Amino acid sequence: MSKTITLKAVKRTEVGKKADKLRKQDLIPAVMYGNKIAAENITVKYVDFKRVYSKAGESSLIELDTDGKKHNVLIHDIQLAPMSGKFTHVDFFQVNMKEEVETEIPLEFVGEAPAVKALGGVLIKNMDEISVKCLPADLPEKYVIDISSLVTFDDVISVKDLKISDKVEILLDSETVIALVAAPRTEESLADLNTKVEEDVSKVAGIVKEEKVEEKK
Repeated sequence: MSKTITLKAVKRTEVGKKADKLRKQDLIPAVMYGNKIAAENITVKYVDFKRVYSKAGESSLIELDTDGKKHNVLIHDIQLAPMSGKFTHVDFFQVNMKEEVETEIPLEFVGEAPAVKALGGVLIKNMDEISVKCLPADLPEKYVIDISSLVTFDDVISVKDLKISDKVEILLDSETVIALVAAPRTEESLADLNTKVEEDVSKVAGIVKEEKVEEKK
């Protein structure tokens, strides 16, 4: 269970283009909505949201304090400015603490894989987050994956290897592979790959040439 993080917000009346002036004041226009509640326009301080987002991401429960009234929410969606990458809008989803939610929990890879260090293999990460279903209060902050168990090219880390609370349901097959180490390519396999690429390029060039000849007829 992750620690609840608090974020303050205030109601706003500025919508549409009028909300642009809020961004110039280092405020982020946002909306809060959820099951059986009307959407509510709010703003949060840019610096406060940046701090909270770095800790909570989109998987940890947040206590949103709106003008003194507290709501349990998840960050449901964010919008970023194309050039600067700054936050321009945030959607908060108010959860019912008695109803299960589905969300993505980030994976954190730690350690060093012997199959990479000693055998020269390549670490393959098939995912960086995992789908779960549980009550909001039981949401894990993250799952830590220790890749030091990848000693040979036959070793894999699967969903079944995660330490999962019995209060959390993983929405993936237990045999789904999270990480493994692939053997390095030999000079022979690289040569075969280059030959295949050259053959494919020649075929494409031949087709293009034929099409041009047909066009001239």
